[in-house]
Amino acid sequence: MNTILMTTLTISGITGILALLLSVANRTIANYGEMKLTINDEKEYTVEGGDSLLSTLIEEEIFIPSACGGKGSCGYCKVKVTQGGGEILPTELGYVTPEEQREGIRLSCQLKVKTDLKIEIPEELFNVRQYDYTLSYMADVTDKIKHLRLRLPENATIDFKPGQYVQILTPVYKESDEEVYRAYSIASSPVNKNHIELLIGYVPEGICTTYIHKYLKEKDRLTIVGPFGDFYYRDTDREMIMVGIGTGMAPLLSILRYMRDQGIQRKGTFFFGARTREDLFLTEEIDEISRTLKDIEIVYTLSRPTPECHWEGPVGRVNDLLDKRLDDCSRLEAYLCGSPLMIDAVMEVFKKKDFPLEHIHYDKFE
Repeated sequence: MNTILMTTLTISGITGILALLLSVANRTIANYGEMKLTINDEKEYTVEGGDSLLSTLIEEEIFIPSACGGKGSCGYCKVKVTQGGGEILPTELGYVTPEEQREGIRLSCQLKVKTDLKIEIPEELFNVRQYDYTLSYMADVTDKIKHLRLRLPENATIDFKPGQYVQILTPVYKESDEEVYRAYSIASSPVNKNHIELLIGYVPEGICTTYIHKYLKEKDRLTIVGPFGDFYYRDTDREMIMVGIGTGMAPLLSILRYMRDQGIQRKGTFFFGARTREDLFLTEEIDEISRTLKDIEIVYTLSRPTPECHWEGPVGRVNDLLDKRLDDCSRLEAYLCGSPLMIDAVMEVFKKKDFPLEHIHYDKFE
């Protein structure tokens, strides 16, 4: 009994000493004092040193895209460092190409603020805001996809381009003991500034999708950061080709709604691909939009129609349909959103058809 007691006291003593040493180390070794952070050669901030650049920017309410919550596993939080920062770290090498390294690109979640820093970020990131949105509406549009409407706090607004995305901070819940950010495209029109709509598909074991599909209830709050992204509508006179499958419909629906709200009449074709008729959704609204936007043709295609579908429309994958329908692509502009497999297949068709690559805009998601 005495032996057990002595062992317990010894372990407790060692633990206490280690905790004290760590506390002293945090206050001394890791205490870098105040640093100067300069952004885009014009905005200067006095910040506490020692934390990651990503966390430091968040403290200043500057939000850089990050899907992994700063764990260094997504590669989204890239910034250009023009002064300071030291040598690139091994944890960054898998996400920063040699060309990017030469340009000073770093992962902000891995770079510690130990010296004065000068960085460059896209100007639009200064418009990114974090709010607690309230879920005002949620419904199933298929057996795997939910349609969400989220309201901003009173007197708050969001300014975004049709096609951009936001990040949801998933809270700790029964099936997950960590907070994580996940990105979802906005489906609503930017004309509406006090709410956003999202289309979120269920992914087995997906931390955020599991929370939304199994636990989220109307009137619950979600912390959302945004907007982000360089996939958005371009105001040109080119004929549009829009291709979406599954929840890849969301940013394209945002574009169509925006065109409807602004009375933008452009020639174009929207290809909505699905497996079966049950996987098509919001078709009544899409058809109604096409009646308003008279030069937009809507083409639904099913890759695996069943006898129960009673399908009389095009059958096959979207890329095969495009291969048959496209001819002269010199005056076209494309917007693609969906899985990497779909987008890669469509890109192969575009290359074969000499589609001008500078007029192809896409958003891949897993």
